[in-house]
Amino acid sequence: MTQRLKTLYEQKITNQLISQFKYNNIHQIPKIVKITINRGLGESAQNSKILESSLNEISEITGQKSVVTRAKKAIAAFKLRKGIPIGIKVTLRGNIMYAFLDRFINLALPKIRDFRGVSPKSFDGRGNYNIGIKEQLIFPELNYDQIEKIRGLDISINTTAKTNDEALSLLKYFGMPFSE
Repeated sequence: MTQRLKTLYEQKITNQLISQFKYNNIHQIPKIVKITINRGLGESAQNSKILESSLNEISEITGQKSVVTRAKKAIAAFKLRKGIPIGIKVTLRGNIMYAFLDRFINLALPKIRDFRGVSPKSFDGRGNYNIGIKEQLIFPELNYDQIEKIRGLDISINTTAKTNDEALSLLKYFGMPFSE
């Protein structure tokens, strides 16, 4: 699967982007650099069992070990002390990134209830795309019986595109189903 996506990108997508945006140099062609998956734990971070199950879920989804993010400062209003776990993140690059993107676009997104496509407005102005998933059960790697509670996660796709239009075209060529 991964090799197929890489060859597809190198041949088809590159030629289409060159003809669409009239690039002079092949290094101007946007590429996907990394995909970051992250989950904030909120108040459930105090419970080590929930933290451990979230670590396992994210690791199963991505195929890579996840990292615990910790609070940098103490904030009394949020009952937060410095150093306690507040989230989980994974950064995917290379072959694992392309494999995850393929599974996400072709297997996970169609499982979303009443799915009409992802929003084309979720770009940050610099060619990066962010999407929030409300439940982790859309991923085929997870077993429904082993899930304790439905939790969401955020997916950020970072590209080398300079504008949102370039990144939108790049992700469309990868097969991302954008709504109209």
